[in-house]
Amino acid sequence: MSETTILQGSPVFDFSGVRLCLDFANTLADRLEERPREHLNSYRDLVTWGLQASILTDNEAKLLLEEAARRPGDAEKTFEHAITVREAIFRIFLAIAGDASPDEADLTLLNSVLAEVMGHARIMPEGDHFMWDWASKDGKLDSVLWAAVRSAADVLTSDEIHAVRVCAADDCHWLFLDTSKNHSRRWCDMKTCGNRSKVRRHYERKKQPAQ
Repeated sequence: MSETTILQGSPVFDFSGVRLCLDFANTLADRLEERPREHLNSYRDLVTWGLQASILTDNEAKLLLEEAARRPGDAEKTFEHAITVREAIFRIFLAIAGDASPDEADLTLLNSVLAEVMGHARIMPEGDHFMWDWASKDGKLDSVLWAAVRSAADVLTSDEIHAVRVCAADDCHWLFLDTSKNHSRRWCDMKTCGNRSKVRRHYERKKQPAQ
């Protein structure tokens, strides 16, 4: 099963959040609309996201999909768990972006999942230095979540926490890390939300009667 086969018919995900945990939270679009747009609709979509996020190699994605085919019930439970974790991550960082305290239940859930995830973490040699890696990844249906959960913990425990923002568009609510030089980034993506806002302001100005 090639990458092309895996990606066929699957959504193309956005990675403008700068950090993996925020990109994961952004897999639900138009959150404030009556009908938000869900980009993760199956375990296969979750694997596709991991592949596009470079969390998974082609071979790892292939093995996970084969395992999911053998254990469809477990794959569905893993998928539902992933959505639960995603929503907790979203609420935590949305609160932080609004200078509020995250809900204790969301932090408890994240800590519980983090404890499980870090049981798979290993420090591995890489050339003349060391790096974080994962052990026993093959066939573990939830392995696609590990890096996103670790990313959330890394952001929460670093100075980057002060640069978490929520898109200024009224109908978006996507999260991103503001790495701009003067910390003035307002939009998840200038080409989408930023451009729509510019068009809207232009239209409103044109509607105003001439003085």
